[in-house]
Amino acid sequence: EIQPDHMAPPAANYAHAVKVDGATSLVFTSGVVPTMPDGTVPATMEGQARVVWANLLEILRSAEMNATHVVSITTYVVASPTLTADLASVMAVRDEVMGAHRAASTLVTVPALARAEWLMEISLVAAR
Repeated sequence: EIQPDHMAPPAANYAHAVKVDGATSLVFTSGVVPTMPDGTVPATMEGQARVVWANLLEILRSAEMNATHVVSITTYVVASPTLTADLASVMAVRDEVMGAHRAASTLVTVPALARAEWLMEISLVAAR
């Protein structure tokens, strides 16, 4: 984790930057969406965040990695009248999954995603 002395600390539980030396394996995901294995999508932002992270953890497990290998997260959230509460839910689930491990993280609000039922998606980079 890189935290220069001359910068203010991050605004939430993430790192300004992460340096990876000597990685032997990298994983780059596409935007992972909140679709469950049966094809359904939870109606709530928290439910969608939990499904997205479950899907991401499955990808990491398939690559013999886990959340501690994540170095960068990009989260896209559909802007809505409940945006403040939505962002709090998304960040709370991220923090729950990541625990004490901090990665570089960017959260972007967007007007819509590829399907109307998707309220969020996340892409990440992991290194081992």
